[in-house]
Amino acid sequence: MQPIQAVTWADDGDGVRILDQRLLPEREVYRVLRSVDEVCEAINTLAVRGAPAIGIAAAMGLAMSIPAGARGDVGLVLADADGRLRGTRPTAVNLARALDRVMQAGLRHRDDGAAMRDTLRDEATKILDEDRAMCRRIGEHGATLMADGARVLTHCNTGALATGGIGTALAAVYVAVESGKRIEVYADETRPLLQGSRLTAWELQRAGVPVTVLADGAAASLLRDGEVDLCIVGADRIATNGDVANKVGT
Repeated sequence: MQPIQAVTWADDGDGVRILDQRLLPEREVYRVLRSVDEVCEAINTLAVRGAPAIGIAAAMGLAMSIPAGARGDVGLVLADADGRLRGTRPTAVNLARALDRVMQAGLRHRDDGAAMRDTLRDEATKILDEDRAMCRRIGEHGATLMADGARVLTHCNTGALATGGIGTALAAVYVAVESGKRIEVYADETRPLLQGSRLTAWELQRAGVPVTVLADGAAASLLRDGEVDLCIVGADRIATNGDVANKVGT
């Protein structure tokens, strides 16, 4: 089975290829976005979602804003694209950081459109590659916490659908299973958008990992009865003292 690639470059290198998550779990449909407007629409409508994946898509969208053969000062074109992409999710940390990084790299060549285009694409690709490597490292560290036969509870979606790689918190499950451990997952449905029942359960089932979908309100009784060995969740914010904030229900 092919690994999930939520966001990557199109095969022809001239677009952003995404797995349209609005259609899951009924249909696995990939789209190629060929303009900044299409990338903005995909982020706004949650066709692409998850903080790392959003950042990667935005970085690639910014790179596409400079057309092939561009000449002269294209700084204004880049700034306009940056503003539109940044406005899709103003509170998304990964998105803002990715755009800052690509902008900084590109503006070194603001008087040379061709050089800027190449630099933007290279920087966006680096962000994708670094995210894949980071996901793998998170998974390798997290897998050490999972004993053979562990029953794992998770909330929302922190897997391959949310990143450029195999996921953040859910990466630990994938690496543990790769190493031969038997892992069973309970996926909270995660109302109101159902990222757990629509997305986490779909990608785990696709990977052959046993998964049971829970109504959000059922998690507490499962924990009380000692049916869960480990909880793994993502974090939308992490404070320096270790406190975390995540989706409603966490």
